[in-house]
Amino acid sequence: MADYVDFAAPDESARDRLILEHIPLLRHLVGRMAFDLPGGVDRDDLYGFGMLGLIAAADSWDESRGLKFSTYAYTKIRGAILDELRRMDFLPRGRRERVRELERTVRELEQHNGEPPTPEELAAALGTTLDEIDQILVQARSSNEASLDDGPEGALAALLSDPHCDDPVGSLEFEEMREQLARAVLELGDQEQAVINLYYAEELLLKEIGEILGVTESRVSQIHSRALYRLNKSLSTRLGLA
Repeated sequence: MADYVDFAAPDESARDRLILEHIPLLRHLVGRMAFDLPGGVDRDDLYGFGMLGLIAAADSWDESRGLKFSTYAYTKIRGAILDELRRMDFLPRGRRERVRELERTVRELEQHNGEPPTPEELAAALGTTLDEIDQILVQARSSNEASLDDGPEGALAALLSDPHCDDPVGSLEFEEMREQLARAVLELGDQEQAVINLYYAEELLLKEIGEILGVTESRVSQIHSRALYRLNKSLSTRLGLA
């Protein structure tokens, strides 16, 4: 008589459980990455790249080091996505040239006026539309976030970064930064305010924000980049950083 074979699924290994339990982290991270994706690449591709990072994290995590797996996995997932996008050259030559032109214009107008230009002033100086500036700002921020060697530097990179304070929470500098940031947010347009609040306070995905505002994910990325630019411009003036 043949031996009885149990076709029930075996218990998941600790590694498999880590992967399955952190798929929501993968989806959350990918859903909040505001990148200017190359043609033929969509969010599903990013999930695939990120899954490789999640698997690598589960294979290499050492619990004895005291680092939470979610923290370790976040870095691995993001790194795997960025590595693949860099390999694909997601910001090709034509787009890089547009970013460099915008960077030169920001620098020239800032030197002339003593403060960073507004997006509207950039559009006028370059003889283009505000929508076109929005697209270039997303491309510049994508390059900056991916730490590309020829990404934006100086003023433009600073204007597209997340506002932060080097002093610890509770310091006078931190409190002043937080107060000025709150005021700067109130000066944004309604749509820009909504994106900033939904992205940072509510931590929604780009798709979810787009559904609320009735726009596409790519448009949310553009509004987000423009809002960050305006916030950093306002802060540089308020805090005397210009």
